[in-house]
Amino acid sequence: MRIDRFPVSRRDFLSTAASATIASGLATALPSWLFADTAGPLTFPKNFWWGTATAAYQVEGAVKEDGRGESIWDRFSHTPGKTKNGDTGDVADDHYHRYKEDIAIMRDLNIKSCRFSIAWPRIQPAGSGKPNDKGLDFYKRLVDSLLEAKIRPFPTLYHWDLPQPLEDAGGWPNRDTAQHFADYADIVSRSLGDRLHSYMIFNEPWVFTALGYLLGTHAPGRTDASAYLLSIHTTNLAQGMAFRAIKANHPKAPVGSAFSMSPMTPATNSPADVQAAERGHLYNNVLFLQPAIYGTYPDVFVGISPEMMGVKPGDTEKVRAPLDFIGINNYFRFMASAATPRDILLDPFKKILPVNLHLGGPVGPQTDMGWEVYPHGLYEIVMRITKDYKRPIIEITENGCAYGDAPNKGGEDSDQRRIDFYRGYLTELHKAIKDGADVRGYHAWSLLDNFEWAEGYSKRFGLVYVDYPTQKRTIKDSGRWFAKVAAANALPAAQAAAAR
Repeated sequence: MRIDRFPVSRRDFLSTAASATIASGLATALPSWLFADTAGPLTFPKNFWWGTATAAYQVEGAVKEDGRGESIWDRFSHTPGKTKNGDTGDVADDHYHRYKEDIAIMRDLNIKSCRFSIAWPRIQPAGSGKPNDKGLDFYKRLVDSLLEAKIRPFPTLYHWDLPQPLEDAGGWPNRDTAQHFADYADIVSRSLGDRLHSYMIFNEPWVFTALGYLLGTHAPGRTDASAYLLSIHTTNLAQGMAFRAIKANHPKAPVGSAFSMSPMTPATNSPADVQAAERGHLYNNVLFLQPAIYGTYPDVFVGISPEMMGVKPGDTEKVRAPLDFIGINNYFRFMASAATPRDILLDPFKKILPVNLHLGGPVGPQTDMGWEVYPHGLYEIVMRITKDYKRPIIEITENGCAYGDAPNKGGEDSDQRRIDFYRGYLTELHKAIKDGADVRGYHAWSLLDNFEWAEGYSKRFGLVYVDYPTQKRTIKDSGRWFAKVAAANALPAAQAAAAR
């Protein structure tokens, strides 16, 4: 069986359950965060990592400096019609030149952990071969400055910026990419290992494979289901191979990956929708986690053999990567319903994944991204992973919201909605820890307003406002609020009532 190219949009993929059907399945009690009150502050565990997160292409700029090669996002964003307003990451936040200023801001915000990504095209412009010393030198300077500021450097090796020459050779569907990535992981861990003590391999492999090779809404913009299936397995191979490459150089270094994870709510209580929600969980949340931990794929796809995904004899061990921690990126939940014959007729991919996934439910308000604010979802997914994976170490590696608040004439940026967002999610995270989850850190997305992929600069996630023409940084009220929480290692008791 071959699955050929077909037209599909992200909206069609994510938004197929009817509103009335969704509402009928929400007769359960509203989540606890709407009503919770506390007599005292919600204190987090000792040595909890309060951090922020960024990604190379979203903040660095300097895309043609010091030997950096072209990435798939350089090519994609410069292709007309691919990003809003034709925006690119050519300059972004100019973090490449302003990293010391940004680290000073982190210190002002009491940040103790800086999640950032290393740009593969800076290290290997062609995706293979001899490393670019100037690229490595930049990250050495960045890491040294973080250590001097007493901030943990917490790098991600791959946050979506595949070197374009590797895409030209087939990209993630090409099995050879896994070996190239392992070689890159070896270079980074050997070159920076005296400075780095923790690593994340991937950021959101579900997103960069599905949106890049199935839906075409992200780089490299392909809509080929057969290539997509191959990209899943190559990415899992790369994860296992990179894990072993890092451990060979630094056996005691904690190594994990950051996965996009969203709780799945059945649209109704029907057995078919409950089953669809479970299939959605396996697909969205653990398609790249289960192979790492157990060496097996979850039972997600209908009628797809291992061979169709590029699996070869011996690959079971190659994909295994006993991660030292699991990174969870959470922004929203999905409502799930079973695909009907008509759904399958309209969307051929539903023949192998017979699930309708609708982005968000009707409980919470929406951010500027159109994502439902549903803090209880963070509790739900943390507890599900805690239960299913025998209480692993977890770090929240991304959580945040987009709102367009800007500084007033006095230079103040009052973004109360963002404060309310973080208060709600941190309340639910505290509850998960209290109920037994081993969560070691929380990273707000993001430190800075930045290039938001296909949305360009139209959406602002930062604790710090960036005026892009001048590159002036302004700490928002949410940033100052977050700084107080980080300093106290606790949510003040008075905040709970305001979360209602």
